[in-house]
This record gives sequence, C-alpha cells and structure tokens, in this order.
Amino acid sequence: MLKIKTYFKEAYNELVHKVSWPTWKELQNSALIVMVASLIIALIVLAMDVSFRNAMQGIVYKIFN
Repeated sequence: MLKIKTYFKEAYNELVHKVSWPTWKELQNSALIVMVASLIIALIVLAMDVSFRNAMQGIVYKIFN
C-alpha cells in the first residue's frame, strides 16, 4: 500500500512542478494546425477514393459492354 501511495504522490509532484504545460495560445495554435492537417489529409483521401472509383467504373464498363 505504501508503494501505491508513493507512486501517486510522485506522479502528482511531477505533474504540478516538473511538467511544462502549454499556454492557451499555444494550445489554440496546435489545435488549428491539427485541424488544417486533418482537412488536407481528408481531401487527399477523398480525391484518391473518387479517382479509384472512376477508374474501377471505367474498367468494369469496358469489360461488361
């Protein structure tokens, strides 16, 4: 039981005194970067999906017609 208590005490001490937390502005900037990157990746995946679908429809159309 003493080991668990020591663990939580040290974890709390590290989180409060040793971890450097980002400022609100830094957090907002990071969130914006993640949102923009996610949007770009989603658009790339969409373009790949549409082009692959069109290519497959063209191949299937040629085979069955």
